[in-house]
Amino acid sequence: MVDIHIAYISVGSNMGDRLQNCLKGIASLTEPDKSRVLAQSRIYMTEPVDYEAQDWFINMIVKLETAHDPFQLLDQIETAQRVAGRMRDAIRYGPRILDLDIIFFDDRIIDSERLVVPHPRMHQRRFVLKPICDIDPTIIHPLLKKDMQSLLDRLEEDEQRVIEYQ
Repeated sequence: MVDIHIAYISVGSNMGDRLQNCLKGIASLTEPDKSRVLAQSRIYMTEPVDYEAQDWFINMIVKLETAHDPFQLLDQIETAQRVAGRMRDAIRYGPRILDLDIIFFDDRIIDSERLVVPHPRMHQRRFVLKPICDIDPTIIHPLLKKDMQSLLDRLEEDEQRVIEYQ
């Protein structure tokens, strides 16, 4: 019997055809009998965070059902980013052709050199919290013990502009 897991993946791009990059990234995570998208948030245009001298991002979240363990999923994500043309990031938080991050994996807490789940800054990022609330605002952060809507509501209103993509 294969274990089935639920992962929430943040998807973003601010280079080239941003929307197509994101959609191709999502498609690369699906595999017959292995992984499928259960839900997808609305699509947002989001202001860059930390390194602000760059174009706005397209961001969304997908809820993925997967038979992969977290590290197999991370391998798949890294391959998808490489195939999309993402090389080593020259600037931390800088421009990216494709950015895929595991936000949650079931309700696991993982703290390894290669992978930290829940994503360590997700509770500070409107571009993660707003789309995850589209899917399920009641998800509880396993470390902070707060739901996604509460975490979103704690952010300052003028921080990190997020606009629904038209």
